[in-house]
Amino acid sequence: MKVVERTGKSVEEAISKALEEIGVERERAQIEILEEPSKKGPFGLLGTTLAKVRVSYEDDPGALACEFIEKVCQTMGVNAVCHVTKREPHWHVDITGPELGILIGRRGDTLDALQYLTNLAVGKQLSERVKIIVDVEGYRQRREETLIRLAKRLSEKVKRTGNRVVLEPMNPHERRIIHTALQDEYKISTFSEGEEPNRRVVISLKRSRDIS
Repeated sequence: MKVVERTGKSVEEAISKALEEIGVERERAQIEILEEPSKKGPFGLLGTTLAKVRVSYEDDPGALACEFIEKVCQTMGVNAVCHVTKREPHWHVDITGPELGILIGRRGDTLDALQYLTNLAVGKQLSERVKIIVDVEGYRQRREETLIRLAKRLSEKVKRTGNRVVLEPMNPHERRIIHTALQDEYKISTFSEGEEPNRRVVISLKRSRDIS
């Protein structure tokens, strides 16, 4: 939490000074008036007592993520709106708007890059580490469902032919989806091979001695 105390000839002047220093909009800050301005000084003597306020602001990871993403989109000329939800232990930012394919990229590569940069940007402004998941109109959920269907279909092919199947290169998150989707398959084994960024999932039959 950021806290600033400032004085001014009026309460409004003191608040303006504090908000400018803390760098936050008024509606997102908590304002406490510590002293009202007075024309009398201490002990009733002539003089002027300045107004004094305390302004505090607790960083909101979701709001910070949206600010960063919207600036990126503006720079790219993309009309986008961010929607934030807290799903423990992560913050989820879903981007909506017209023609957002440019933010997804090939197999989500651009989206993954945007998520990485967003986490870096938010992390620099916070004292604690948080995880921001960035999505575009539910793309990640649809992609996960597609990968699960693919994994199930290919596992049936492996059972039928006995031949192993090597999938296209995937990032660690997508490979984990494949492994998880098939982890309870009795006759199927999955593992990854190759080096990043060309690491792939392999689906094969379990060896007879591994089946009990």
